[in-house]
Amino acid sequence: MPSYLILFFGFLIGFNFPVHNSSAEHSGTDAYPDLVQLFREWRAFEQPPLRDGAPDYTAATFTQRRPEFEALRARLLALDTTGWSVAEQVDWQIVRAEMNGYDFNERILQPWARDPAFYKSVWTARSDVPAHEGPTHHGTTEIWTYTFPLSAAERERLMNDLRVIPALNRQAQLNLTGNARDLWIAGIRDIRRQIDDLEAIRERAGVAEDTEMNELISEAVSSTEALVNWLEAESADKNGPSGIGRDNYTWYLQNVHLVPLSWEDEVMLLKRELARAWSSLKLEEHRNRKRPPLQPADSPEAYETLAEWSVQSLMSFLDQQEMVTVKEYFEPALREHLGQFVPKESRNFFWITAHHDPRPLYSHFYHWFELARMDTEPHEREIRRGPLLYNIFDSRNEGTATAVEEMFMQAGLYDDHPRVREIVYIMIAQRAARGLGSLYAHANEMTMEEAGGIHSEYTPRGWMKTEKELLLFEQHLYLRQPGYGTSYITGKYLLEEAMMGYARLQEKSDEPFRMKDFLDRLNAIGNIPIVLGNWEMTGDRSALPANSK
Repeated sequence: MPSYLILFFGFLIGFNFPVHNSSAEHSGTDAYPDLVQLFREWRAFEQPPLRDGAPDYTAATFTQRRPEFEALRARLLALDTTGWSVAEQVDWQIVRAEMNGYDFNERILQPWARDPAFYKSVWTARSDVPAHEGPTHHGTTEIWTYTFPLSAAERERLMNDLRVIPALNRQAQLNLTGNARDLWIAGIRDIRRQIDDLEAIRERAGVAEDTEMNELISEAVSSTEALVNWLEAESADKNGPSGIGRDNYTWYLQNVHLVPLSWEDEVMLLKRELARAWSSLKLEEHRNRKRPPLQPADSPEAYETLAEWSVQSLMSFLDQQEMVTVKEYFEPALREHLGQFVPKESRNFFWITAHHDPRPLYSHFYHWFELARMDTEPHEREIRRGPLLYNIFDSRNEGTATAVEEMFMQAGLYDDHPRVREIVYIMIAQRAARGLGSLYAHANEMTMEEAGGIHSEYTPRGWMKTEKELLLFEQHLYLRQPGYGTSYITGKYLLEEAMMGYARLQEKSDEPFRMKDFLDRLNAIGNIPIVLGNWEMTGDRSALPANSK
């Protein structure tokens, strides 16, 4: 029986696993503040030293720093958590997962040596999750954080950011010794695009007349062009696999992202969700066969009207149907991302869905509610306040955003337009298909292009065949970041399991289940792996990977 089914049935019959306890070696004198202090030291260590003004990812530096890392990890494992609250033990697990992420990156993933896209420096937009998706270096230039024209302090900050780029681009040519062909070829595209992103800075208010700023931009452009030329020259000799293999993938899932599944479990789960989404779509189409099909917006005015109506519909539904406590910052956060009319021939998958009815996509934009909460109401626990490292948040944030699409639908969001339910199942099928492709790519059973074939061919109505850029972006990201491509579906499954556990507790206590209470509690726990949130919410830690117990 697959391990995820064993865990599931164990959850049903109430298996209890032991909590972390090192009392055999300790007297129980360690206090939670010791963990917080260790966390601060760990995060300070995780920032690499500088080499010529840029973060240093050279092999010699990693080797030199290894003993300090081992000392930090030993201190963490030596902490005696006897008597700690569940929330405090959850924080211990978070720090352990982050340290495992560092260890895995140094030993296996090595994005600084295998993945040219790691050296992308210029980011023009904020991610819709707590940090950038995929491995990212520590000295990025986040253009979206600047307001132009720049104040004196912000001008100095941007110039310091730009000064990192030439040094890092030179270092990349020392560090990139890997032979991962798909990562190498796809990464060239990301670095080449940086040239346009740098040039676009000149068009910002106040930059054109700033001679010193323009000189820095020119240096960054020149060094990026040199890196692209070097990558292209080296590409002819790259012929190795890019996936990390089944065993490494499973270790990473269970020890870093705290997903209690194996590679094989995820294959089964995603196949199941793909079949369920397709069959549910066909049943919806059958039920709706006498209703007229949805007509996509065909003009900017039509899209604007549809988007406005959809915002009002979704926000009213969340509030009136008591799905979640609607904070004052929810609607403004959503309104910043409504999109605009895109001509039919240029629409990618998600904007095809939005031009029919944006509410399924806007439901997924629960992401922006969560980021606004991070900005407006920072978590009281320091360890959870900022983004977890190494994309450890993926099961929580991508899983929740995907889960609420179907939850809101089942709770009645589309009772006014039943054909919109079809879009929800198309979106689930797309997530399952792309995740399945990414699993085969990481097992080195398919190339990135072949994985994209599953992604494209198993998305209903051919909606992944209309615009290839999204397909390339997604499969490249998922090959760069193990577990991310599947996190939408696996996180959804884990959230549903948490919802079941919470509902059973309510039932045993003769208390009614209230959706608002569940989502509010999940939100308050923060952007941490779903299994940790489940443990904190229900007191049941049986869903944690066995090696976390």
